[in-house]
Amino acid sequence: MSDLAFVPAAEVAAMVARRALSPVELVDSVLARIDAAQSTLNAFITVCADEARAAAREAEAALMRRDELGPLFGVPFAVKDLVNTAGVRTTFGSVALADNVPAADSVAVARLKAAGAILVGKTTTPEFGHKCFTDAPLFGRTANPWDRSRTCGGSSGGAAAAVAAGLGPIGVGTDGGGSSRIPAACCGVVGFKQTLGLVPHDLTPDGFGNQSHITPLTRTVADTALMLEAMAGPHPCDPHSLGLPVPEFAAAARAEGDLKGVRIAWRPLLGNAKLSAEVRAACEAALAAFGELGAAVEPVDDGFASTEPVWLVLTQSFWNARFRRYVPQFGNRMSDTLIRQMDRGAGHSAVALQQAMFERTRIFREIQGWFARHDLVATPTLSRTALAIDHDFFAPIEIDGEATDTVRNAWYPYTLPFNLSGNPAVTLPCGFGADGLPIGLQLVAPHLGDARLLRAAALFEAARPWAQHRPGATVL
Repeated sequence: MSDLAFVPAAEVAAMVARRALSPVELVDSVLARIDAAQSTLNAFITVCADEARAAAREAEAALMRRDELGPLFGVPFAVKDLVNTAGVRTTFGSVALADNVPAADSVAVARLKAAGAILVGKTTTPEFGHKCFTDAPLFGRTANPWDRSRTCGGSSGGAAAAVAAGLGPIGVGTDGGGSSRIPAACCGVVGFKQTLGLVPHDLTPDGFGNQSHITPLTRTVADTALMLEAMAGPHPCDPHSLGLPVPEFAAAARAEGDLKGVRIAWRPLLGNAKLSAEVRAACEAALAAFGELGAAVEPVDDGFASTEPVWLVLTQSFWNARFRRYVPQFGNRMSDTLIRQMDRGAGHSAVALQQAMFERTRIFREIQGWFARHDLVATPTLSRTALAIDHDFFAPIEIDGEATDTVRNAWYPYTLPFNLSGNPAVTLPCGFGADGLPIGLQLVAPHLGDARLLRAAALFEAARPWAQHRPGATVL
């Protein structure tokens, strides 16, 4: 069964459907791998083994009855512990909610289950998903499966690490500033942030001003498309979801044809000053593959400014409004990095918050304007490979031997803008650094250009395959 650990979800579902693979044996195998990796990788907060085995037995019975099967029937999946799961502990990575058990699934989780997927556990996240490293007082640190001395990224670090290490083929993450794309790039998997509202978000208290997404994390583009097709669609909980069309994403992700006529803007800098030479080289080599597929790639540098100041006002205000209430009781057991960032933003005025909302609209209009000349935009996902697992969140990072800015400004300035604008964006593995760690290329499309993005990603994946690379020796 260990040979199945890296088989894509689409193939797993097909094997189960034709009875070449037992869902009971498959779930047992995944649970065994999770258990074996937990002491070194630490990717899970909660493993729901009993519930998963019961669901697998029900799936087996459905097979015997020849019931109609969903597109993800029998496929194990894990969910970031910021997303509600009925009857399964959901802690948000915080001691304040260590015993929280939701009564109902989040919409995206319910839809994956309806498609036949089987929940195996809840993956690690920094407290309330507040940073790009995955550690918290509740559970400790989650390591990168390629090198345990490096971070897996965050805040969907547990989900990305689990998928990369073969602890299940698919995972659910969230992305409010890069929280799926950052760990996906660190761990060498596909991280997709869809158009705002395409997958309903029922957990944010600010449905209208939301910039966070519930997202797929997978090893292949086709699996991302399958997850999106299952999770997407209007729902009354999310005003941004209402009226949005849901394309046939699985069909869009078939690697058919070419990219003739597609215009791609290459933006190596996006408000930052420094990019690792090896990351630039890997991304430009990847863009050559797009050129071979017929696309026209044009470097662009129009002085786009850092979006961190706007993102910080919006996000720190949100954190204070939502999480400050836990500090009097749990403050000495909460993450120092969360409390310090809330404290830094505690003085934002109502006027400053409204001005940040105005600026968010301006950024949306600027980014959407890029697509008058180009069909897609390409950037690095991160400016360098994964940082040390114990890197100080507030300290400068080093790029090519040179101290630069702090992590948000210098490491992932490429992800924040597209949470503010709501554009779909995907990170794809495109090579490895000298340290043996994965490098990611980010592609961005106009609003509702998700199918276009998946098609380009699938064609690139076929031209430059990556799923055969496995980190296994450092995990099991």
